[in-house]
Amino acid sequence: MHNNPLTSGLYTDFYELTMAQGYFLNGWQHKEATFDYFFRLNPFGGGYVVFAGLSDLLQSLEALKFDDSDLEFLKEAGFDKTFLSYLESFRFSGEVEAMREGEIVFPGEPVLLVRGNIIEAQLIESLLLNILNFQSLIATKAARMRQSAGDCTLIDFGLRRAQGLGSIHASRAAVIGGFDSTSHTFGAKLYDIKSTGTQAHSWIESFQDELEAFRAYAKAFPNNCFFLVDTYNTLRSGVPNAITVAKEMEENGQKLRGIRLDSGDLSYLSKKSRKMLDTAGLGYVQIAVSNQLDEHIIKSLREQDSPIDVFGVGTSLVTGKTDAALDGVYKLSSFDGVPRLKISDNKEKTILPGQKSVYRFTDGDNCFVADGIFTQGEKENRIHHPADQQKHMETSSLTGEALLKVQMENGKRSHPVESLENIYSFSKSRLHQLPPEHKRFENPHEYKIGVGEKLLQLRSTMIENIRNKFTSQ
Repeated sequence: MHNNPLTSGLYTDFYELTMAQGYFLNGWQHKEATFDYFFRLNPFGGGYVVFAGLSDLLQSLEALKFDDSDLEFLKEAGFDKTFLSYLESFRFSGEVEAMREGEIVFPGEPVLLVRGNIIEAQLIESLLLNILNFQSLIATKAARMRQSAGDCTLIDFGLRRAQGLGSIHASRAAVIGGFDSTSHTFGAKLYDIKSTGTQAHSWIESFQDELEAFRAYAKAFPNNCFFLVDTYNTLRSGVPNAITVAKEMEENGQKLRGIRLDSGDLSYLSKKSRKMLDTAGLGYVQIAVSNQLDEHIIKSLREQDSPIDVFGVGTSLVTGKTDAALDGVYKLSSFDGVPRLKISDNKEKTILPGQKSVYRFTDGDNCFVADGIFTQGEKENRIHHPADQQKHMETSSLTGEALLKVQMENGKRSHPVESLENIYSFSKSRLHQLPPEHKRFENPHEYKIGVGEKLLQLRSTMIENIRNKFTSQ
């Protein structure tokens, strides 16, 4: 059995396997294909997405295989024995070209390309979408919360509300988006994230009184002590008892780190608590809050000058509330050396065919202006609106940067694993280059994504040829 389900060839939709067998029986196992990964709509009504999940994807692809139990399952499902023999030695041997993890990306542009034989490129579709769509969604949500929280500490509290094992990837993606730590102990170990946590109401309730509970906890954790102060009455019991124990700790050369509010009017209670702590000479004691927080509530609390140092966020972070999914797709753009195309009645849903490059254009202040999608190896000085070619933009006066880089060759990583700290640092710097109008929560300005003339012409020609074929029949 696989210790990690993400390395099993069965971690896919069934139709990927039926198509793979069809390709094999058709003798196409050596024909090369290119697939593009992109998404069509920014989540949360926002203006951007933080690209996340790349490292986990590459790790899965390096180890992907079908073990004996996988093959037995497929045999019982009726798959051809010659195809199963092929799968016995299956390993992903293709190439992955992608934007750097943590990059700020936008709808309609290829974020990642997969090149390989048609079987391997097809089989990894569901795995790829599962990892990239979810982690990018959560990293984006986290980045919005970081924007609201400023320099305050952000902690992932989402394990108990997450969709199953998605909580593990959510903890990783949260750090890419700007979170400082997680309560998810396994996620912390797996990804080398700072783990944190103190106590629940059950700890307080298990003692005869609140003061006894606080004293016992301070004795057990004198160097990392937070008290949950809202079990009975925040201002009449919780905070006064916290102050009492904090003073006792001072006598022992220790310091209470903070108190946590988990209910009620967080702005009002944090202000009252701060005043009480300061009056007692405990200005160093931090105030943490939790309870159904999201980027909008955090923003509101900060705008009310609430003296909050730490935000613990759960449900809205790890579930990607309110959107729950990023609509990333994986589309065939080239097969056997020939550009391929899926046509839609909606012109914006008709994909861009062939091998492609993506460039980001920046101005003299090093701010992002627009991204351009071109045929591979080309960088033109004009980009056109994808659905209205009359709308165009000159880019000759701007600096162009190629965004797609080789991340995997012959089934092996091209670069060492990057730390989450470095990925976040990069993402933070890229968000700083994105003008403020694209980052606002209400009606963000749409970032310009343009297409080169040669690529548009290729698409138009292919559409015309396909339609002519049907009208002549």
